[in-house]
Amino acid sequence: MKSKRKVVVAIIVPVTLVVLLGLKLHAQGRVLHEPASGSGTIEGTDIHMSSKVAARVLQVQARRGQAVEAGALLVTLDCTEPRAALAEAEARVRAARAQADASRAQAEAAKRNQGAAAAAVTAARAQASSLADRRDAALRQASRLERLGDDATLSSRDQSRAEAEGLRHQTQSAGAQSESLGAQARAAVSAWHAADAQAEAAAKLVAAAEAAIARANLLVGECEVRAPRAAIVDDIFVEVGEQSLPGLTLVRLVDLTNVKATFYLPNAELSAARPAAPAIIDADAWPQEHFLGTVATVSATAEFTPRNIQTRTDRDRLVYAIEVRVSNPAARLRPGMPVQVTLPGTGR
Repeated sequence: MKSKRKVVVAIIVPVTLVVLLGLKLHAQGRVLHEPASGSGTIEGTDIHMSSKVAARVLQVQARRGQAVEAGALLVTLDCTEPRAALAEAEARVRAARAQADASRAQAEAAKRNQGAAAAAVTAARAQASSLADRRDAALRQASRLERLGDDATLSSRDQSRAEAEGLRHQTQSAGAQSESLGAQARAAVSAWHAADAQAEAAAKLVAAAEAAIARANLLVGECEVRAPRAAIVDDIFVEVGEQSLPGLTLVRLVDLTNVKATFYLPNAELSAARPAAPAIIDADAWPQEHFLGTVATVSATAEFTPRNIQTRTDRDRLVYAIEVRVSNPAARLRPGMPVQVTLPGTGR
């Protein structure tokens, strides 16, 4: 009887081992022919909201978990000082514009004076030239009468000499007047250039004052922290009455319109992943639904995985990070949610 039992055991044990080995090989073969896949975690797009001014927090309108639209007011800061700076800049602009208007008017008047002086110089030179021509004609007439001698009356010769002498004095006087007017014209040109330079300097002061207004307006605009796009309030880092510093994160938003999941493929399966390839995302929170995505990036550098295990076998296994993008308009996939990512149509 015992011998029979030993025979049965001797037969059953090998058969059982063979069956188990076959099942294991079958399972391994099936796994090898399954699509490439891996586990990942959902990540949204974080938006860190801050301000460029140092001010006290007046109001916190945002609430954790709140869905906000683009432009929604999140935090209000006490910006008494930036508003005062804006008022001061506006006053400086008004003063600079008034000075610029006065400088431009002065430059226009100097330009007109220069034009009038130039015209006066031209007229004086023309008069001097005309008198010189008349003087030369009178001198020629006097010389001709003197050559005639007794044939010309004494009164005619004296009259010609007197006329020539008078024209000579008038010509000298006209020349002196022309020189004087020329000096005045040159002075008018200098005054015009000086006034024009002053007008340009005033215009630059206006531009600088307007730039100060623009900067003050930007700082005043920083007193209200608003959402740049539709998102969900993930966390709030300030309370009413606290002092906010420039660049300090006040509110963190997360945009869930498009989310991503990163999983890892070993070197042998890397050929299954390519940018723009389709991907199926399964979340534990939605067991009856598949989410469709696409491969966004395939890492060019291998990493060790898993990172929290330091055995020799795991350190020898190199993997590549695969990032998948998923459209998430209903915001059902949330940051931190574990998912399984599968690349359909691929085999190992």
